[in-house]
Amino acid sequence: MGDMKKKQVPLRLSEKLYNDIAAWAEDDFRSVNGQIEYLLTECVRQRKKNGKYVSEHLDEPLELDI
Repeated sequence: MGDMKKKQVPLRLSEKLYNDIAAWAEDDFRSVNGQIEYLLTECVRQRKKNGKYVSEHLDEPLELDI
């Protein structure tokens, strides 16, 4: 994203979700903020790829390796 000006947005997360993201971020050598930005970027990229706002597998349990 480089030189693009970044927007600040208030974000409220449950403690469990924050801790899960923080652990995942540490595994990926990112800050928590960087991890959230990465995950959102990947979601948007996937949406653009298949033209859908949500996954076809939304009701299936996530298999996150965290």
